[in-house]
Amino acid sequence: MAQLLIISSEGHQRFVSIEGHSTLGRHPDNTIQLLDRIVSKNHCHIDQVADGYVLKDMGSLNGTFINGQRLNGEIKLKSGDEITVGSTRIIFEGTPEKSKDGVAVAESILGRVTISPGMVESHIRSKLAAQFKQSFIPEHLVGDTSQLRRDYEKLRISYELVRAIGVELDGQKVLQKILACAFELLSADRGVVLLFDHKGELSPRCVRTAKGEDNEEVILSSTIINMVVRDRSAVLSSDASMDARFKSAHSVIMQGIRSSMAVPLIHSDELLGVMVLDTQVATNAFTEKDLQLTQVLANQAAVAIQNSIYAKKIEEEALTRERFQRLLSPAIAELVVSGEVEVAKGGQLRQITVFFSDIRGFTSMSEKSSAQDIVTMLNEYFELMVEVIFKYEGTLDKFVGDEIMALFGAPVTHPDDAYRAVKVAVEQMRVLDEFNRTRVSEGEAPVKIGIGINSGDVVAGYLGSSRALEYTVIGDTVNIASRLCSCANAGEIIISKNTYEHVKDYFKVEELPPTQVKGIAKPLKIYRVIEEKGDPPRTIVRV
Repeated sequence: MAQLLIISSEGHQRFVSIEGHSTLGRHPDNTIQLLDRIVSKNHCHIDQVADGYVLKDMGSLNGTFINGQRLNGEIKLKSGDEITVGSTRIIFEGTPEKSKDGVAVAESILGRVTISPGMVESHIRSKLAAQFKQSFIPEHLVGDTSQLRRDYEKLRISYELVRAIGVELDGQKVLQKILACAFELLSADRGVVLLFDHKGELSPRCVRTAKGEDNEEVILSSTIINMVVRDRSAVLSSDASMDARFKSAHSVIMQGIRSSMAVPLIHSDELLGVMVLDTQVATNAFTEKDLQLTQVLANQAAVAIQNSIYAKKIEEEALTRERFQRLLSPAIAELVVSGEVEVAKGGQLRQITVFFSDIRGFTSMSEKSSAQDIVTMLNEYFELMVEVIFKYEGTLDKFVGDEIMALFGAPVTHPDDAYRAVKVAVEQMRVLDEFNRTRVSEGEAPVKIGIGINSGDVVAGYLGSSRALEYTVIGDTVNIASRLCSCANAGEIIISKNTYEHVKDYFKVEELPPTQVKGIAKPLKIYRVIEEKGDPPRTIVRV
């Protein structure tokens, strides 16, 4: 049975075991439901086959990505593969095998790795202190050529690795290049890079063998690795296989003796993992000089690994920022991306103010103008109107033809949301006057709008189909706001009694005769906003 580590856009993590046929998508009938508005209802599936697991996309709108590449058709999964669907990341962990003594064996890209306290006995030959630095003495202090050669070798290895890695930001490719460089510079038979996972445990992420044999089992000493982690020191050791079956076979035991080096991967005082290199050539095949050079290699490797982690984080933040900047003002979008404001998924009961506006006489205007002219006008008009909405940190819900729907209080709440909504309406009318002055001077007809605003309870959340999922609100509060917009004549801002109670101290209004709206039994008290009066609420952000 394999496992999936599912990481949501908010960073929440969960493990799910899979076998047989497993479907993933937003619909609750899937084997694994993903509450992600960018995920399709039936997004992809993973099938267990004779020799592993196969991932297949189900024609999803936004696609399924495997290790950063969009999946076309299907692909066989390997342990450590990263699947991206919408804003959700999924790490595939292959079926763990068991060695004959019951020790778990982790599948890796090349070979199998076991970290065991019982199968390896280690003799520590040398340790390199954590404070070891890649330092060079001044030229005039060099007293012997051997010191000069050692410094030259450090420089050469640093240069070779930097050249090999270059600007590579793909994490797995970085690891592969690190081990490839290590094999080129040192006489190693096997190499393993272990990195800390989300649970704070070391797990093999990349394996390389001199023979390139996929099925070669790599046994590492937990004693050595624990020492490297605890002391943050590089360790040079000789390891002897202690498999009980071979206690009487001296020659086999001797064949199991290896020289090994384990070095910490540290960047900015953060321990990222451990790199292990070993050889079976001879007990003392690696020297202390090799250990120093390997630590130099590890120092450069840690920088590259951390860069790949930062690059991945920046990429994820950019995707999140791009999504929310379509709905929210840039300032609020940044708060969402940084995690200071959480946009919860699923329906939530919220008290908000809903804003609707649309153009009066739009049908007649469309009949008299070309489609291109109408599109150009709408784009210019929407640009100005949305700028005002974002100025007061409202949320753009949607455009419907010439209609704009905006929210104040979802997903981000302010104590003066009703004031902000009415303030936006007043300011939009002023901005529209300026817009129309330009249009009239160019011989174009002025644009006239009506606005309706209502405050009350709604259910806010991600709604829609698998192909058009969006954050929005539903409820009578929304319907009433829409009806008030329909009641508004050109140039009018009509608000409900609920909204009036919130803003009566800040705007001069005129009470209109109660109006009957569809779906509401009793006539509604409504008010026409005339102008702003007095000072705004103290909580309003002056912009």
